[in-house]
Amino acid sequence: MPSRRHLLAAPALALIALAGCSTGPRDTAASSSATSSTAVDAAAHPVTITHAHGSTTIEQTPTRVATIGWADADVVAALGVVPVGAPKITWGGNADGSTDWFDAKAGELGVKDGDIARYDDSAGIPFDDIAATRPDLILGLSSGVSKEDYDKLSKIAPVVPYTVAPWGTPWQDQLEAIGQALGRPTQAAALEAATTKTIADAVAANPQLKGKSAAWAWFSPTDLSTIGLYTTADLRPQMLREFGLVDSPTVAELSKTDPTAFSVNLSAEKASTLVADLVVFYAAEGTQADDIMGNALLSQIPALQKKQYVASADNAIALSMSLPSPLSVRTAVDDFLPKIATALSGTPTS
Repeated sequence: MPSRRHLLAAPALALIALAGCSTGPRDTAASSSATSSTAVDAAAHPVTITHAHGSTTIEQTPTRVATIGWADADVVAALGVVPVGAPKITWGGNADGSTDWFDAKAGELGVKDGDIARYDDSAGIPFDDIAATRPDLILGLSSGVSKEDYDKLSKIAPVVPYTVAPWGTPWQDQLEAIGQALGRPTQAAALEAATTKTIADAVAANPQLKGKSAAWAWFSPTDLSTIGLYTTADLRPQMLREFGLVDSPTVAELSKTDPTAFSVNLSAEKASTLVADLVVFYAAEGTQADDIMGNALLSQIPALQKKQYVASADNAIALSMSLPSPLSVRTAVDDFLPKIATALSGTPTS
């Protein structure tokens, strides 16, 4: 099975060169994570947060927050706090190694160029770059940080890693934990309610999605003998469920083999057994979708035969589904959900 990082940063359709170096933070008042203190709940600290690697106690309101998960900075900013450091978004991001939705919120918070260090994590967690931001809190709710790396990061500052599963903690749980860590649980609860309503309103406007089964797949351009399927624990199927769809019975059954896995494989020889009303898969620019549809085995996937598929070629939009957050959800409901609705009508979309 490919690594989670490969599937997130370059989802099995092209090996993207993850280049670039970190940009150091400016040691100015603007680079502090603290914004309006009025949002901090009274007596919010100390607070202890239980997570996958134990528990972390945060003694006082953090003022310099660094993040290691790709969606963590979204949540921090959504709560009105500017992180001092965050990973470069090297797949689906913009030219600045960020996302348009994060940049829009950062602009509202008065962020200037260079205020946030963007470090390259393509070779693993960049410990030195993170330490250089002088954080007093490190967040990795949307990461899959190992116990070994957690221990190493903890020597820099208190760390709150994932709470549910590696790279599979639902956005609601991420928001709750980060809200507690920042001393803003009341604000986090209100934000969760607002985000949930955004999703619910979009689902209500598309009732034809309710109850339809879906699978999110990936294919390797160098080996089409295998169908990669994101499991029920992965964030992509989680978001499809929030849109009213249900898990493909095939994926649900395969996911039972390892509840903590984010991806499982199905032989292309069994393509016809992939039960799903809808299949979503990543498509590279050019002929990737045609290659899959023209493959003697893969073309036997029932949803492909019915032309009920999304060959996702816009990585920025797809990123809103693989890294759901209060900031990215609007892109997911405005730009990705309509693709699903169109595909279910028998018109493939990209």
